[in-house]
Amino acid sequence: MSTPPLPLFSGTTRLCKGLAVVLLSVHVLINFFPSALNYLALIPAWTIPFAWNLITAGYVEQSVYGVVVSTLSLLFIGKLLEPVWGSREFIKFIFVVNFLTSVCVFITAIALYYITRQENYLYMPLSGFHGVIFGFLVGIKQIIPDQELPFLKIKAKWLPSMTLLLSFAVCFWTIEATTYLPTIVSGTYISWIYLRYWQMKPETKLRGDPSEDFAFSTFFPEFLRPVIDPIASIFHRLFCGRSDTSDDGQDYTLGSEPLPGSDSIEASRRR
Repeated sequence: MSTPPLPLFSGTTRLCKGLAVVLLSVHVLINFFPSALNYLALIPAWTIPFAWNLITAGYVEQSVYGVVVSTLSLLFIGKLLEPVWGSREFIKFIFVVNFLTSVCVFITAIALYYITRQENYLYMPLSGFHGVIFGFLVGIKQIIPDQELPFLKIKAKWLPSMTLLLSFAVCFWTIEATTYLPTIVSGTYISWIYLRYWQMKPETKLRGDPSEDFAFSTFFPEFLRPVIDPIASIFHRLFCGRSDTSDDGQDYTLGSEPLPGSDSIEASRRR
């Protein structure tokens, strides 16, 4: 006799509930006090004097649709990731991805202003938790890559790629959606860098996930991987090369060879 399915959000952690309250509270705040948006959202022209915007902007959802989607996604995906990563690592992931995504969005906005000379790139309030939400999807790809999603009939490893592709497609129908792209793309890439090279594994005391199944090229169809791999290796050497040359025993790799057992540890953890 089969047991009835559990409610969608059963087992939601206290940390996720607390973060959901923050998202909802900030949304209510900016609706009752619209001027608060100027101090909490990322406005590139004001970022230097209001540097805290790089942290606060990620928790500001300006639309009802945005706060509903972000809150539900946080509660649902968070209950899958937090037990695997641990509460401390989970909140660290959110903080790092949120902050670095805001930095990338700031740089993108400044670059677009200098390219186009349109001042709206400097004064448009930019905010939202969607960069972290897309980062969560990368986390799902890492921990349960071969799990089939029953409602989509695709494997979890394709979830970040499919949602990114859908986001780009939506931009052809609505111009407003393009304002979300820098956050979405940056959140996805920053989260992959964090999980690939920086995240500490409590069970092994090692950093990152060097497995081939989590390489950057796995975000793309197989026929594109021979093109993507050489490009990805350039950025790997430029920004993350230290992860491969560390001899302090804290990384998965020593020189260019994986440490013995690292692949089996990862495979075991995923199962």
